[in-house]
Amino acid sequence: MTIALVCAAVLAALVFGLGANVTRLRAAAAGRGGSQAPTDPSDPLFIAIRAHGNAAEYIPTLIVLSLLVGSRAPAWTLAFVIGATAARLAHAWGMLAARSWADVTRRRTVGAAGTYLFGLALAGTVLATL
Repeated sequence: MTIALVCAAVLAALVFGLGANVTRLRAAAAGRGGSQAPTDPSDPLFIAIRAHGNAAEYIPTLIVLSLLVGSRAPAWTLAFVIGATAARLAHAWGMLAARSWADVTRRRTVGAAGTYLFGLALAGTVLATL
């Protein structure tokens, strides 16, 4: 269960960190009279908003599944928890490192694919423990 708790904390910190980054960039944009709701996909604030929004879509479900797996499933299935956590970190890194939201980076692609694969593995593991 300790691994699941650590991963849940890392994922929660990621959501809050991405949110703080959006706040920081919005304040900077407001200070220079720029838009706080940019539409240009190469605007760092636009990218930060999408990175935070995407994390907020998946991370709550992954945390719940991770904690269920950590408390009910065999120890080897914690690899799915670690994989899901690594995938979300890679996805966020890939998004924030891109020059434009439209750019598809390797980290972003691996992170997205890993989120789906490990998320489905976690959901299947929870069902298997019923």
